[in-house]
Amino acid sequence: MKGRVLVVAGSDSGGGAGIQADIKTITALGGFAMTAVTALTAQNSLTVAGVHKLPPSFVADQIRVTLEDLGADAVKTGMMADAPIIEAAADVLDSMASDFPWVIDPVMVSTNKDRLLDEDAVSALKDRLVLKAALTTPNMAEAELLTGLAVDSADAMEAAGRALVEAGAGAALITGGHLKGDGVIDVLVSSAGVERFEAARIESTNTHGTGCTLASAIATGLAQGQGIRDAVIRARDYVRDAIRTAPGYGAGHGPLNHAHTVRGEE
Repeated sequence: MKGRVLVVAGSDSGGGAGIQADIKTITALGGFAMTAVTALTAQNSLTVAGVHKLPPSFVADQIRVTLEDLGADAVKTGMMADAPIIEAAADVLDSMASDFPWVIDPVMVSTNKDRLLDEDAVSALKDRLVLKAALTTPNMAEAELLTGLAVDSADAMEAAGRALVEAGAGAALITGGHLKGDGVIDVLVSSAGVERFEAARIESTNTHGTGCTLASAIATGLAQGQGIRDAVIRARDYVRDAIRTAPGYGAGHGPLNHAHTVRGEE
């Protein structure tokens, strides 16, 4: 194993997203996953039936004791649930994890449109985590909430990414899975410039956890010494193969095949 990634995020009982997807992704790419759980969710491929938030102090304790003993090479955050949890986690990360990259996935709603972040927590998420990230990975809807801009095209995705970088984020990858059309465009904005990654759309309902998976795959790359662009390219390839080879579980938005890099004995 190479590359220690500390994930601060929520648990998905259905196994397709959240901490479960993060651990699978990091492991499948050869890294070592550690976790600080922010919330427990009762969910499946169809809905989020309930959310149980953990005490902010306990979230902070998980981060602190993990870093004190095991250390880390990158941090990835996902579902942060509410402002007190964000503040508690950010305080510990500021004091103990400022020397390595943060990949911030600003999880706000699920694939099925269930809200996963309290409305009053958006500004805390932006100020304490997103704008301190080496890379943030909002989808189009999340980019709109973070910037106040209408994000409905590739050009608008670029504008949102520029706004986040100008406000303090090291880089922003705006993911365009919700764009209409036969292709999928993700836009990476950084101090090095702007790059658009385009690929043919894979027609599939097995897309639960794609955002979590992408961000964790990128964090693994950074933890293993890759630059942001190379980490993004490998992560996108990993996610696309995970969608293409998805097992087809569930009646709604099903999980990906996180284990497609794992080869059993012939």
